[in-house]
Amino acid sequence: MDKGSYSYFATDEKPHISRKRKLCYICAVVLVGTGLGTLLFWLINGETFKSHDKDADNPDLVCSSVPDVEKFDCHPDRPVSKTECLKRGCCYIPASDLLVGDLDLINSSYLGVPSCFFSKNYKGYEVRDIRKNLDHIEAILNRTTSSGFLNDVQNVRLNITFIDDATLRIRLTDEDSKRFEPDFPLHYNIINKRNELYYVELEDNGLLTVKRKATETIIFRTKLSQLVFSDQFLHLSSSVSSTNLYGLGEQKEGLLRSFNWTRYTIFNQGDLPVPHRNLYGSHPFYLVLEDDGKANGVFLLNSNAMDAVLQPAPAISLRPIGGILDLFIMLGPTPADVVKQYTGVVGRPFMIPYWSLGFHLCRYGYGTLNKTNETLQRNLDEGVPIDVQWHDIDYMDQHLTFTYDPGNFSDLPKFVNDLHKKGMHYVGMFSPGVSNTEAPDEYPPYDDAAKKNLFLKDVNGSDIEAKVWNVNYTVFPDFSNPATPSYWVKQFKDFHSELNFDGAWLDMNEPLNFMNGSLYGCPDNEIENPQYLPGRPYPLCTLTVCMTAKHNSTIHYNEHNLVAFREAKATFDALKELRQKRPFIISRASFAGQGVHSGHWSGDITSNWEDMRYTIPSMLLFNMYGMPMIGSDICGFRLNTTKELCTKWQALGAFYPFSRNHNDYDTIEQDPAKLSGNVLKATKDNLHTRYYLLPYFYTLFYRSHIFGETTVRPLFFEFPSDKNVYNMNEQFLWGPALLIVPVLYPGTIEITPYYPKGVWYDFYSGEKFVSKGQHRRLHINLTEVKVDVRGGYILPLQVPGKTTTESRQNAFDLLVALSENQEATGELYWDDGDSLDTYENGIYNIIVFSVKGNSFKSTVSYKGYSTTMQLNEIKVYGISVGPSKVTINGALGSFEFIKPNLKIFVQNYTLIDPLTIVWT
Repeated sequence: MDKGSYSYFATDEKPHISRKRKLCYICAVVLVGTGLGTLLFWLINGETFKSHDKDADNPDLVCSSVPDVEKFDCHPDRPVSKTECLKRGCCYIPASDLLVGDLDLINSSYLGVPSCFFSKNYKGYEVRDIRKNLDHIEAILNRTTSSGFLNDVQNVRLNITFIDDATLRIRLTDEDSKRFEPDFPLHYNIINKRNELYYVELEDNGLLTVKRKATETIIFRTKLSQLVFSDQFLHLSSSVSSTNLYGLGEQKEGLLRSFNWTRYTIFNQGDLPVPHRNLYGSHPFYLVLEDDGKANGVFLLNSNAMDAVLQPAPAISLRPIGGILDLFIMLGPTPADVVKQYTGVVGRPFMIPYWSLGFHLCRYGYGTLNKTNETLQRNLDEGVPIDVQWHDIDYMDQHLTFTYDPGNFSDLPKFVNDLHKKGMHYVGMFSPGVSNTEAPDEYPPYDDAAKKNLFLKDVNGSDIEAKVWNVNYTVFPDFSNPATPSYWVKQFKDFHSELNFDGAWLDMNEPLNFMNGSLYGCPDNEIENPQYLPGRPYPLCTLTVCMTAKHNSTIHYNEHNLVAFREAKATFDALKELRQKRPFIISRASFAGQGVHSGHWSGDITSNWEDMRYTIPSMLLFNMYGMPMIGSDICGFRLNTTKELCTKWQALGAFYPFSRNHNDYDTIEQDPAKLSGNVLKATKDNLHTRYYLLPYFYTLFYRSHIFGETTVRPLFFEFPSDKNVYNMNEQFLWGPALLIVPVLYPGTIEITPYYPKGVWYDFYSGEKFVSKGQHRRLHINLTEVKVDVRGGYILPLQVPGKTTTESRQNAFDLLVALSENQEATGELYWDDGDSLDTYENGIYNIIVFSVKGNSFKSTVSYKGYSTTMQLNEIKVYGISVGPSKVTINGALGSFEFIKPNLKIFVQNYTLIDPLTIVWT
């Protein structure tokens, strides 16, 4: 293999398995977790099993009494060696993990039942000096047995802090030396009061338990005696309260995670989205829905590469390869509360500019500004509402970031200014890599950083050279260097003085490298080739830089997952300073808390039905991660779309928070006007609905920014007691009130969506459906998405225009969807949509709406933004008998009733004045 690569079976004890025995093992795998499985392994490996049943190798161990589902891996570094296992003081009984080889680890996330596992009385660490008081617990853990990993930490300090009544922090650190910790901006404050939702038990034998007070549910339970805390491998296993677990980074998977001995790797990787692989984002956070509908969450603040392994107990093992174990446990008790508590630690999402909620158009491969203009204009001519035009790397001069092509895009500044005159906006791409082979003093993005020595270094102290899009070689600014943000601001300011862009698209920022490591390879050492390798059996430097590369803060081994976070923050600060308006950033790579500064799109997905379906759990999970501005390339990025697929996808994509059509240079043009027909109709119809709903959606983003709520959410957030929605990947909610049911399969004219218990109304017709918690068979048109309003809610709407700029000048409508007891509530947040810190400075309005019986009220609960908020009409769904009259603030009003809908005309009224309407 090449220098710096890692040989997976690097020891001398790879087990030999005969063909006949392998067939038996396969049978046993099928029966894993059952008594038959254990019996079959005994038949296959009679002598080995019997010897351990009699404790022949180590009489102090009791191994056969440990059920398969509770076997925690004592030998996660491969291949599994019996000799090494016993040397570690662990149990050895051959099991299904012996069948898992290189190809399995590449193409599957299944790890198998561990053959080497901790016994119930294993004692790797002893707990000493336990000290407890009202707001924290402390203890020291002393190592007593070698873990088998190099450089065990001999003394580990445990510190448990009770943050507030629903959140606690558990830190395990090296007592004797400083280890890397990300300088992560934590946002919580310790509230000095007794916790209400949980209690913590730490026993002398190292059993640490967090329980929910109300139900005695075990939220987190770990045996600290089984902790592994070595220089390059940490391992902490814990039981979880149910198998309804969501989170653990970015993978092309469904919403619900699997407990079938499944590995989820968290390490930023620029691969194409395929199943069972780590992708662009590292979010070591998970949310668990307990069996009674309550929820809890766990966040591991650690930036190193890691695996999270789920096993059927149910239990989770967290395996970072560096840093410390710094856990935040959140007790909810609702799923929404867990996300609020999580974003209360990592930071609330940024407040979006209103224009970013419009439709975005892009393509890699316009090639010229003329082609861009042609594409944009044909869509405008066809009546497609468009707010933002984007460019991929082909707008750059020789792919150099902070440049535009002076030939093919020579009039780009004028083009952008013309967009602004039309009330539109422009976003360009920016890559973190900088070309280092331009003529001296002719390319400031390189020259300015070189003068300040800001680039990432190799082990010898030279700038590490990689290959990205540049003609020659690429170097990377080190965003951990305190001097880099000011350098980054200067580059944005200089480029913005030439091109008046409105937002930034951050790509390739894992960072991706077309080489493995660098131009000169990577050292062959334990940093590049750790004893335990998370994820696939590829070197960590695959398609990125060497792990030994030097940052100002540390080595890349520790810093890799933080690169995108740091770049997003530097870019956010740069845009804020130079535009004095709300920054808008979409980033490919991400880390926990990055929603404070950027949104995300799901990368280079393929134009197929499977990838379209994947985009739904993707946006639901990123909302849980505190990154609500999330979307995917509508109609797919890679390979050619089809008209049917693109029709359905444009309909779905109108309900992404970030709604953009974008595709690759070697594919067909897939903008709506080009594909025409049903694609165009689906685009226009559903974007009309989107733009109509934007005041409601914008209010959700305000609540996300201030309170940490999700904008798009899974159904279980609103219906946590309904087990039918725990693994629902093909329906979703906008906030609490709007149910979105797209069509996700070819040739479909009928759908059977699930409606949780309650009253639901078709958004367009007002047709009422009272659900007991059931599926419903419906016919659906080719260009349609089923949109339903939940009874009990009032939605603020606005007559849509061709852009959000135009829409914001139009009158408001209100849609009232009555509950069974004829009640409803709603809210509208309104500011100018673009200024900085409007909420913090009090320059906004909040209007609250309510209906009780036959009376509607609109009340201004806060008024700090001077504007006209003209009303148009109020629609009321759910009135069975039409009224004989309607009064508006005591005066007779105009209305019409076409069963089952009441429409009240309020053109002479505004939302910034109190309003009372009564129908009788």
